[in-house]
Amino acid sequence: MSAPKIITREELDRLLWGAADILRGTTDAADFKNHILSLLFLKRLNDVFLERRQEIIDEYVKSGKPEDQATEFAEDPDEYGRGSYYIPLKARWAELMKIPENRAEEIDIALQAVEDENGDIFNGILTSVRFNDERRFGGNAKDLDAFMQRLLTHFANIPLGNHNLIDPDILGESYEYLIDRFADGAGKKGGEYRTPPMVVRTIVELLRPQEGMRIHDPTCGTGGMLIGCGRYVEDHGGNPKNITLTGQEKNYSTWAIAKFNMLLHNFPDGKVELGDTIVSPKFEEGGALQSFDRIIANPPFSLREWHGVEADQDTGKVDSKKVKERWQNDSFRRFHRGIPPTTKGDTAFLQHMIEVCNDRGMVGVVLPHGVLFRGGAEAAVRKALLQEDLFEAVIGLPEKLFYGTGIPASILILNKNKPTEREKHVLFIDASAEGFYHEGKNRNSLRWEDILRIVSVFNAWAKPDRLPEAVEQLSQSWIDGYEQHRNIQLERSPNNELRELVNNRFDNELVKVQEAQKVVKEWFQADHPGGRTSLEKFANVVPLAEIEQENDFNLNISRYVDTSDPPPQLDVKAELKKLRKLEEKRDTAEQQMNQLLAELGYEE
Repeated sequence: MSAPKIITREELDRLLWGAADILRGTTDAADFKNHILSLLFLKRLNDVFLERRQEIIDEYVKSGKPEDQATEFAEDPDEYGRGSYYIPLKARWAELMKIPENRAEEIDIALQAVEDENGDIFNGILTSVRFNDERRFGGNAKDLDAFMQRLLTHFANIPLGNHNLIDPDILGESYEYLIDRFADGAGKKGGEYRTPPMVVRTIVELLRPQEGMRIHDPTCGTGGMLIGCGRYVEDHGGNPKNITLTGQEKNYSTWAIAKFNMLLHNFPDGKVELGDTIVSPKFEEGGALQSFDRIIANPPFSLREWHGVEADQDTGKVDSKKVKERWQNDSFRRFHRGIPPTTKGDTAFLQHMIEVCNDRGMVGVVLPHGVLFRGGAEAAVRKALLQEDLFEAVIGLPEKLFYGTGIPASILILNKNKPTEREKHVLFIDASAEGFYHEGKNRNSLRWEDILRIVSVFNAWAKPDRLPEAVEQLSQSWIDGYEQHRNIQLERSPNNELRELVNNRFDNELVKVQEAQKVVKEWFQADHPGGRTSLEKFANVVPLAEIEQENDFNLNISRYVDTSDPPPQLDVKAELKKLRKLEEKRDTAEQQMNQLLAELGYEE
């Protein structure tokens, strides 16, 4: 038997995006992403099934069974598990390739068959899209068949078994690469299901999830934040299987993608529920909300329909009194600090997250800046949370970071178990200024140095004497994670050519970390007009008393972090000296001019 083909992350990205190229022009990104991702998942299930099937046959043959009997045993669904699933004959890729016509219908049947066979795992996710839809794929049966044949053939040439992947993580990484590409193409719609990966990385680094923790995302989209927490645990030497990942997502197709994502990242025990977190939270027991060690989220900004109250049919408006009446009686008592405004759900999600956070837990959430300073009910919620000493950090992000919106946002870190030195204080960081992000044509992004700067300042609690060590420790943790994955991939590389590719890739990643470290160190040591330091212009630890007494619980970052440089100090003596010299030159020029005029007869 020949050795399996080993595929790298870069090659897998290229091959998977090639499937999207087949459909481009027939439908938009918001539609075809679900079909591409479903076929990717079906092909992955097929290839892992075939690997496990061969293992079963080999095991029985080795034990003395005839090959035909061993092959028969390999058709027993109970023989499959530990990441492999039984695939019925009609859903196997080789059978789909034989179909002469009506291929879209047969793909739908295949997905249904796999779901029926493994309903406890795949319930509802494989049938979340429909392939047999002529209107979506070219307008007639012939064109539809042609598209399906091209897709089947394309995926047939992409090996997705466990033995084909140079690192178990690359399939999940490539899956997220596809989601990012689709989110970019979907524009505003992309923001409904996807948070930029570097923003996710920033929040995960701030929360520092640990092995054994229960981690929850109440508005999980495609699951990227949960997976980021799992990867963090793995990269820091923990067992990612020894964490609990849970999430809830309202959009059906996005929920299905999140389920795929968890499975492809080897988190089969991750639990993602379908439903509205505010109206119908799924993670509750006996009438009480479950609690978690880490809550991480990027809820929809200022959601108008957060409350579930229908608008009046005549006026088209929602009655604020009905909203207040409904949520004053919330069975989970989430809004005792204040009922959120009828047209803005930001503090609804924030309060929900606080309620599901256990007594030693932390919350990391992305919210629009308005939450920091708006009045009314939101001000009451903000005041209560500050008086409870839950805010640990408020971090301002650059504009145009998120898919589909240009408004700047903030990361809020809340902590029910703040270290003693952080009690009764809040750290403010303004990471929105020019130079603290990569400026793109349509959308900006955070770089490694930007994450390193933010997280190091948070870890050092903005103390200058602690910052160099914090930068060093965080950089080293990234390097250790890269080296861990380098070693995994080198062990799976069958030849020197592939090993060289692996080493080149990770060498490049390490260079990025080293460059980020250098940039942050130079930034920290830079001189500024007026003698202020870079750190002083970037962050400030503020006592709660100042926030209350001088700012009436307003958390607007600009009140606490002054990023401007003072006007230059005027040296009066030096300036007068310059003025006297200019006056002398003026007098000399005037004398010369008068003399010239006299010579020409213009003056007596």
